[in-house]
Amino acid sequence: MWARALAGLLAGFFLAAAVTGLLAWLPPGPWQSAIVPSLIAFIPAWMLAALWAFAFRTGLRAWTWLGGSALAGFALLWLLRANHWVL
Repeated sequence: MWARALAGLLAGFFLAAAVTGLLAWLPPGPWQSAIVPSLIAFIPAWMLAALWAFAFRTGLRAWTWLGGSALAGFALLWLLRANHWVL
């Protein structure tokens, strides 16, 4: 149970950061206009990720899925930035 809780808190934090980063960059227009709604959405996204951790049977699965999703989100953010698809 502790492993899933830590996965939700730590890996879930990075997953929520990646999701809110995508929410800030993907809408049309400057990202500065989407930063406040993205910051407001960060806490519910983090709570959902923390709750999602308890849907897994083991802590290892929770770490794998949450950590992998966070890495995929940050890789997508990097890809968008590297290809100059966002400013």
